[in-house]
Amino acid sequence: MTHVFYRNSRTTPPTAVRGEGAYIYDSTGKRYLDGSGGAAVSCLGHSDPDVIAAVQAQVGTLEFAHTGFFTSDPAEALAERLIAHAPDGLDKVYFLSGGSEAVETALKMARQYFVETGEPQRTRFISRRQSYHGNTLGALAAGGNVWRKAQFAPLLAETSHIAPCYAYREQEAGESLEAYGLRAANALEEELLRVGPDTVIAFIAEPVVGATLGAVPAVPGYFKRIREICDRYGVLLILDEVMCGMGRTGTLFACEQDGVAPDILTIAKGLGAGYQPIGATLCSARIHEAFVQGSGFFQHGHTYIGHPVACAAGDAVVTKLTEGGLVERAARMGDTLDHALRAAFADHPHIGDMRGRGMFRGLEIVADRDSKTPFDPALGINKKVKAAAFEAGLICYPMGGTVDGQKGDHVLLAPPFILTDDQVGELVEKLSTAFESALTGALS
Repeated sequence: MTHVFYRNSRTTPPTAVRGEGAYIYDSTGKRYLDGSGGAAVSCLGHSDPDVIAAVQAQVGTLEFAHTGFFTSDPAEALAERLIAHAPDGLDKVYFLSGGSEAVETALKMARQYFVETGEPQRTRFISRRQSYHGNTLGALAAGGNVWRKAQFAPLLAETSHIAPCYAYREQEAGESLEAYGLRAANALEEELLRVGPDTVIAFIAEPVVGATLGAVPAVPGYFKRIREICDRYGVLLILDEVMCGMGRTGTLFACEQDGVAPDILTIAKGLGAGYQPIGATLCSARIHEAFVQGSGFFQHGHTYIGHPVACAAGDAVVTKLTEGGLVERAARMGDTLDHALRAAFADHPHIGDMRGRGMFRGLEIVADRDSKTPFDPALGINKKVKAAAFEAGLICYPMGGTVDGQKGDHVLLAPPFILTDDQVGELVEKLSTAFESALTGALS
């Protein structure tokens, strides 16, 4: 008998008792290679002594101080470190306890910015189909993940959604990547003109789309054109790096590789690396100054924002990512992982596409490679792959609805940056076993 409300109410998961490096051990002693970092969280792996020491030191000094009364040294230090490495223009950091809170904060910050600056008629957000921005009601409304939103639709604010930048399925024959990127980005301008540009607060997007599409990066030039369109119509650009940021794609901030800087940026997951729950919303000096010159007060907050222990953990993590060289390692080992995946699955009859950046990789599973036809959703391919991989001792992140929210399957990989060459081989071998088991069973 348990009193825990599990995610899946019909099953009892194994009990995790210990983490060490790239592995998690359950109560039976079984070892699992953490090939997805949970959900792209454990970038440093498990039991990192430096982060543990930072947490222990802080909790022994000051465990909590409410931000309605105090700031703290760990919050100040982490904010300074983040801004020192942030894209140009970002200047202030608002700390939260996770990714959904960070996105919810970004949406409310953007709305209040326009209230403060005399444009209260701006009430709409534009996002992309096949995106995911979190599970709180505002973040869920902004996202484009069909099945996550369906039962909560009556509670959600109306949001416009344009097509994703998804070259594998959307690029036309004979069209260059650059031409496709321009066409995909121009859909934003078309939607702005349809709804009225002066009604739109912001466009929100993931630089590399995570769980919903499976590590799909934007093509060259896409985000530069998006930035131009936002600037032309006075619309803010919010980039959601909750999953793809903090070194995951081989640079500390994913948007560095796209050559753009947003007005607001969200991070979480790898910011705390699993050692503490923490997220953050970064904004430009221009946005913050509107609050200073206006009401002086952001009408938003949570009890545990700016938590000293969480910020101490985050500061230790970011130090290791930057000064400790783990972002560079993520880029290097990401290439190793990519080469190993392509060597194993380039000719696989049911792997249609392999994509991603750094230690953020996706494999799209198809019934037919030539036509890119997805499997019948009734077969539950992604669920079978997840179960088979777990049985083989591999934690990965398969999802369904890749193509349109209904059809399509993919596997997302986001292992710790500390992964070794041998562990890359182990990951690929166990994933191959999972594919063989799941696909053979589904096709027999």
